[in-house]
Amino acid sequence: MADGLVSELLDASRIRLDGQAADKFEAVRQAGELLLASGAVDESYVASMLEREGSISTYMGEGVAIPHGTNAGKAGVKHDALTVVRYPDGVDWGNGRAEVVIGIAAAGDGHLPVLAALAQVLMDPDRAAALRAARSVEEVQTLLSTVEDDDEDD
Repeated sequence: MADGLVSELLDASRIRLDGQAADKFEAVRQAGELLLASGAVDESYVASMLEREGSISTYMGEGVAIPHGTNAGKAGVKHDALTVVRYPDGVDWGNGRAEVVIGIAAAGDGHLPVLAALAQVLMDPDRAAALRAARSVEEVQTLLSTVEDDDEDD
């Protein structure tokens, strides 16, 4: 994986720690709106994120969901980016309760190394718990940067 990929894509302006959503579709829309507001995507990509969620759950376990658009929706990506929204009360995802939603916008296959890095969080219950409990933007960035550092040691 490229050095610093997750930290390059995760700007502090796209991290929210106090999300509230009635359901998973509202949470996906909120993650997508952060991508939209930063100029990373257009509205068609947000719609494709919602479409994907309607057909297959992006809940990955350990309280983390990683919504991303469909292949057809990639035309709406202007530049690769991530968003993180923490939901202190959790959001019912149907097959689990998400407390952290990581929105991904990537052109081409750019999402694959990001997904691989984020999967490390799911394989480490302690790290996932730390992400769910994060109290600051900096803490989220550090936790996700640590994912990269661990990967580079392999």
